[in-house]
Amino acid sequence: MEPYRGYRGGGGGAEDAWRLLAPLFPWIVAALLGAWLVSGLTYTVAPYEQAVVLRFGKYLATTTPGLHFKLPLADQVIKVSVEERSIRLPSGFVSARSPEPSYRGRPANITMEAGSADSEEDTLMLTGDLNTASVEWTVQWKVSDPDQYIRRFPADQGDVFAEDLLATAARTVMNRLVGDYSFDEVIGPKRNDIAVAARGDTQRILDAYASGITVTALQLQRVVPPERVKPAFDKVNASIQEKQKLENEAEATRNKLIPAARAAKDKLIREAEGFASRRKAEANGEIEALLARFRAYERAPELTRERLYLEAMQDVLDNVKDKIILDSDLKQILPLMNLDANGAGGSATIPNSPTTSSRGGAR
Repeated sequence: MEPYRGYRGGGGGAEDAWRLLAPLFPWIVAALLGAWLVSGLTYTVAPYEQAVVLRFGKYLATTTPGLHFKLPLADQVIKVSVEERSIRLPSGFVSARSPEPSYRGRPANITMEAGSADSEEDTLMLTGDLNTASVEWTVQWKVSDPDQYIRRFPADQGDVFAEDLLATAARTVMNRLVGDYSFDEVIGPKRNDIAVAARGDTQRILDAYASGITVTALQLQRVVPPERVKPAFDKVNASIQEKQKLENEAEATRNKLIPAARAAKDKLIREAEGFASRRKAEANGEIEALLARFRAYERAPELTRERLYLEAMQDVLDNVKDKIILDSDLKQILPLMNLDANGAGGSATIPNSPTTSSRGGAR
């Protein structure tokens, strides 16, 4: 009988311990529930994130990085990365941080690198002049409205669907814009215009879908001819460069010769003007001299006539080499005075010859 009582005594001790702990069980459960509720009162938003708070499924607020409070069970917090991301089109990309598709937890300074290149056919686009160009570009984007973003895309794969939408919109816009210009314009002067227009049109499509995405930049990376026509294009490009070189040289020569020609023209004009002024002054002087003689002739006609005669004879005799002076009063034998430079300066006589003179003459 004793061993039996001992067994009963051991079982009674366990029951007694359970009876002692049973009143504490509700308190333990309440403590665990309270700890869980307290831990659900706060949440933390990373520096590269924003959080959308839903209260009973209805939008309540968008919170910025830091520590925040919420109502347990009533509030749902969905965190969205708002850092800037990049996608290379049309070939796609991989993350420089890790090959995982998710962006959560990626630092803001991580960039995107181009993934494996697709075949050239994926990058070909038809231009306005019915040529083809290989076009690749980069789109930088970020989430600007987290509320719209989580409502448009599922929380578990929102980034993947967002990239699909962005890539589709960007490729549609780029194909249309490239088709509006010729090949030479696409690779040359209209390149920046196409990039600016593509960014604006892509943003309008995203806004129409209420995606909550903002395109921050769009840059054309490669705009080149297809490989099969690249040699011919290089030759054309070389000829264009040679043409521009010759045009530049011709322009430089033109800029050098035109000022010299203008200077020569101005010089000739000044010389002609000076010659005209000089001739005009000389003509005016001759006119004044003639007028002075005319006025002198009016005052003393005989004296003026004699003076003019003497002046005329002086001009004539200055041009005569051999001069013979005759006395007009002699009738038969004429005395001759040799005025040659080589003569002796004596006189000679010549046979009588008829002479005519006026006031004494020279012959």
